Amino acid sequence: MTGTDDSTKTASSTLLEPTAPPARNVENQAPASGFGAPEIPGGWRAQDQLKIGSLALRGLGFLFSFLAFIIMVTNNYGDGENFDNYEEYRYVLAIAIMSTIYTVAQLVRQVHGLFTGRQLFPPRNLAVLDFLGDQIMAYLLISALSSAIPQTNRMRVWKDTIFTDSSAAAISMEFFAFLALAVSALISGYKLSNQSYV
Repeated sequence: MTGTDDSTKTASSTLLEPTAPPARNVENQAPASGFGAPEIPGGWRAQDQLKIGSLALRGLGFLFSFLAFIIMVTNNYGDGENFDNYEEYRYVLAIAIMSTIYTVAQLVRQVHGLFTGRQLFPPRNLAVLDFLGDQIMAYLLISALSSAIPQTNRMRVWKDTIFTDSSAAAISMEFFAFLALAVSALISGYKLSNQSYV
């Protein structure tokens, strides 16, 4: 009786013990067929949300910088109402061009990384590059628009024309580009602070 009881207890105890599910390697998944982005099990992870958020913010930064560039370049109405007659507006245009180029380069790099799964630079260098680039461009954008606002206000005191309205629109677009890149700089700073240096 003890032999059968022992074998019954052993068989029932092995049936009742829970087994752990097999571990999956979620970091090194093979890409889905035909596409470069791997499937993410269990929904979006925090790092993926940061990547998508950063991509969206840089896309908005590009859109607003490009609009500021287009609006300021077309701000020529004759009779002294040309943007290139004013140093402040030339500065707005130069920073809009720089911001457009920077955001396009960052967008291309990020989209390449999302679709191929490989980055063009090492992750440590990339975090520093993102943080410094976003910080510098945000500073330059706020600097350009703050230099052009007093000139636009002085001109509006004398007469309010389509030239001053276009100037105000370009300044507004640079402000929205600044907001997008400032929030992107916060995300880049968060990524940089979570970087392991070991």
